[in-house]
Amino acid sequence: MLRRLYDWTMSLASGRHAPAALGAVSFAESSFFPIPPDILLIPMVIARRSKAFAYATLCTVTSVLGGAAGYAIGAFLFLQVAEPILAFYGYLDKFEVFRGNFNDYGAWIVFIAGVTPFPYKVITIASGATGLSLPVFMVASVLARGLRFFAVAGLLYLFGPPIRTFIEQRLGLMFTIFVIGLVGGFALLRFL
Repeated sequence: MLRRLYDWTMSLASGRHAPAALGAVSFAESSFFPIPPDILLIPMVIARRSKAFAYATLCTVTSVLGGAAGYAIGAFLFLQVAEPILAFYGYLDKFEVFRGNFNDYGAWIVFIAGVTPFPYKVITIASGATGLSLPVFMVASVLARGLRFFAVAGLLYLFGPPIRTFIEQRLGLMFTIFVIGLVGGFALLRFL
């Protein structure tokens, strides 16, 4: 079953609509969608190595735009939805402390979340909710997401076919590592 899913993903990755799907997933993942764009980026680069850096650019741009949408969600919907709930339960003061701490280290938090498996959407929404400086948020996002996607694309471009062979021979292991990274990111979120 895993082999069929892999083969299907590889055929999708080399299809003509793959860049649009990559852009959509990258945008959505930064604001509300749980699946990272690496799911498409990796097979797309493997399928078409010559387009590695174009795909990384597409991923970076759409991810940062999606991050801005997440920021807007935090900035505009937080006041209407979350703030009254926090006030009702007596946690508004604690949120103010969190807001101060988040804004003190916001650029680093955005950068670290942008390059790790940590769910980036949580940080984009928190950045808007706490009023993190939008220029600081955008610069940290561009640097982090660019580093992440260009590193993935660059490694795949550099090592090309041997990486594909490595992945195909160890498909179960690669899937397990991906799932552990995804679940680990959400688990980390739960403890923060």
